[in-house]
Amino acid sequence: MTAYGQFCPVAKAMEILDERWTLLVVRELLAGSTHFNELRRGNPRMSPALLTKRLRTLERVGVVRRTGDPSGRTSYRLTECGEELRPIVESLGAWGVRWIGELGTEDLDPHLLLWDIRRTVPVDEWPRSRTVLAFAFDDVPQKVAHWWLVVAGSEPDVCDYDPGFEVTATIRTGLRTMTEIWRGDRSWVDALRAGEVEVVGPDTVRRDLPRWLGQMPLAAVPRPTPIVSPSGQVG
Repeated sequence: MTAYGQFCPVAKAMEILDERWTLLVVRELLAGSTHFNELRRGNPRMSPALLTKRLRTLERVGVVRRTGDPSGRTSYRLTECGEELRPIVESLGAWGVRWIGELGTEDLDPHLLLWDIRRTVPVDEWPRSRTVLAFAFDDVPQKVAHWWLVVAGSEPDVCDYDPGFEVTATIRTGLRTMTEIWRGDRSWVDALRAGEVEVVGPDTVRRDLPRWLGQMPLAAVPRPTPIVSPSGQVG
């Protein structure tokens, strides 16, 4: 843990929070993840060893409480101290949406995208029978190009292998396009009209798909209005 050697409360807070991955672990806890594997799925590029280390630090400083159930399974939940970080994390996210819009190839991760979609799926909008959406991304290696989102009742799940159920519809698109739609950088309507998203399935599913999947909560954050110079250039 970095020590800044300052009495400033901002510096003391950052001694805890500016370590790599720490706020992203807090983000996952705020989003409802409570078990180690869930926290890993929300941060798929974080090593298990580093996640364990960060959780121990957060527990030691009183941000996280670790508990065990009778089966021996460990749960992690934010304390009152940790919950106070919610507006900070939400404000950081909103700031990132407004001002840090450019996505590099290294920022695109199908594991995180499908996990994020899965946890905010509005299941009340879906049919009551089991519904399976298959995703086929055409701009990533074949081994990570195919995903399945299964909603049965109130239990959504994500698979990176064929779960063996009948597919209701298949979404063919690029990972970048799907990520931009999810973030709210572009709309479902624009992507569908441009032919950058193809939905293979019944007409009713094609119509309802944008409502079934939606967009991430931060997609609603207003973007700054581009500045147009006298010469017509956008800046």
